[in-house]
Amino acid sequence: MQEPAWESPVEVARRLHTAASSNTDPSTLLVLQETIGGVVDRYEGEGPYGLVGEVLEVRRYVGELLEGRQLPRQREVLFRLAAQASALLAYMAVNAGREVLAEAYCTEAAELAWHIDDRELVMWIQGTRSLNAYYAGRFEEAVAFADAGVALGPGHPQAIRLQANGRARALGKLGDAAGAERAIAAAVDLSARHDVPDGLTPCISFAPYALARTLANAATVHVALRSPHRVLGYADAIDERVEQSDSAWSRALVRLDVATAVLTSERPDVEQAMVLGREVLEAGGGAPIRSVVQRAGDLYALAAPWRNLPAVREYGEVLRVWQSAPQARALVGSAKLARPVQPTRRAADAAHSRFGSLPSQPPAEHD
Repeated sequence: MQEPAWESPVEVARRLHTAASSNTDPSTLLVLQETIGGVVDRYEGEGPYGLVGEVLEVRRYVGELLEGRQLPRQREVLFRLAAQASALLAYMAVNAGREVLAEAYCTEAAELAWHIDDRELVMWIQGTRSLNAYYAGRFEEAVAFADAGVALGPGHPQAIRLQANGRARALGKLGDAAGAERAIAAAVDLSARHDVPDGLTPCISFAPYALARTLANAATVHVALRSPHRVLGYADAIDERVEQSDSAWSRALVRLDVATAVLTSERPDVEQAMVLGREVLEAGGGAPIRSVVQRAGDLYALAAPWRNLPAVREYGEVLRVWQSAPQARALVGSAKLARPVQPTRRAADAAHSRFGSLPSQPPAEHD
């Protein structure tokens, strides 16, 4: 019997070297992780326009590395980095009013996350899908995307965002007060059961929602549900944390919600609402995002019955100038503005008694 052809020790060594070789190293992975974390921390100061190039660079480089060889644990880290980068790009695209691109990035990010069984990240991505549908005015889809995310882990901390930002706000827009209240209650209950961050976490953070951000979402829900006193109650509860935060966008959104509540109350204070709106627009705070552009426009639309008043005309002029800036103009042109809640009949009657006859037809919308 002929003796088999054994391999030489050198051939075994060569094969071991190939199997254990990698085109990356711990230091490279750490730099990429820190870059992703840095984008999250800086996002509300620089916005999607200032940071999208940095995230695209990470995503492309990680893609290049994945075409080569890595050890299993390194490859898992690269998949997570790729998924996170695509997820951040999805969120940025939502803020920039690019709905179709946002959904494409969400699809890519979810596929990558599932390959490493990162259920937590998939839940976060579902929240971003819900956000995208919400700002496109597709509220039923927003609820469905959030529901799919919650189903992955009803008791998981990521479900806080899905309940408050996904389900509650969209249900509020649909007029489902009971459903919206249940979603808010579920988010608050989960916040009490988990160790959530203090203050206001960055809106794009992968961390669970802080309670203050959950309550800010609850205020927005009650704008849609025409409950001005509830809006003001939630805003008052988080006022100190909002004012102390570095988030200019969060301050703007809460103040615009308060302005809307003041305008739609049973005894609307039109002048105060317009002052609050003007303060938001004149405060600056970096590049605008879709949600701020929408709410500023919604406030002006709600003030249509009072456009003969100087305060409303002044807000309209400040809004026009603010919207004429290149980045804001692009958002105004691309975004489908959410359907604003209309003033109640009692609010209109109160305005009639305070400010005289209302016009029989609102003036044409301000361009």
